[in-house]
Amino acid sequence: MEKVLEIKSEHNQKIVITNKNEYITKSIILATGAKNRMLGLENENEWIGRGISYCATCDGAFFRGKVVAVNGGGNTALEDALFLSSYCSKVYLIHRRDTFRGEDSILQSLKEKANVEFILNSFITELVGDEKLKAIKIHNNETNNEQEININGLFIAIGQIPENTIFSNIVELDTSGYIKAAEDCKTNVEGIFVAGDSRTKMVRQLATAASDGAIAGLAACEYIG
Repeated sequence: MEKVLEIKSEHNQKIVITNKNEYITKSIILATGAKNRMLGLENENEWIGRGISYCATCDGAFFRGKVVAVNGGGNTALEDALFLSSYCSKVYLIHRRDTFRGEDSILQSLKEKANVEFILNSFITELVGDEKLKAIKIHNNETNNEQEININGLFIAIGQIPENTIFSNIVELDTSGYIKAAEDCKTNVEGIFVAGDSRTKMVRQLATAASDGAIAGLAACEYIG
């Protein structure tokens, strides 16, 4: 239970440097995960679970029949809005641009939903409430107008941040900071494996993370064989 500061690879050994010790090992499995990208607004962290969520499939059912908003412009945001439209009386989809990065087929399905309203060229400036979220304030980039919308829930879908910076000197990362590895969980360095949300992959869920753990564990055992 120590904070890792650096990893070095020397000959056939790996050196893990923490805030307390140094460990010499033959193999390493990196499983640092990824954290949700936040809006950076006041009370955002305090109101997680009290109106704010980063997972529509996890928490959407709690908002059945209520008014919610989704913030984002990629596939995750579009899929979240589509999912929530089956549960909620109203879904606002807020995006800072006028076009979406997500798949057009999902976007077209959303446009056919009577309870989905698009708020484009806009971003959230303030979270309103007391002990929980009750409304959001939104700024329009084109008109500079401000509006306040009463909602019961806000689903933030603006991406995740992998915590891999300290490994950038030893394993290869993609442009988003994820460790490059295929389904075999092998990095570009012999003896270093990666499991879970911190690696390049299409689906980041508990089930796929557990699968990675099994694959990486067996691969590490085989490597030190």
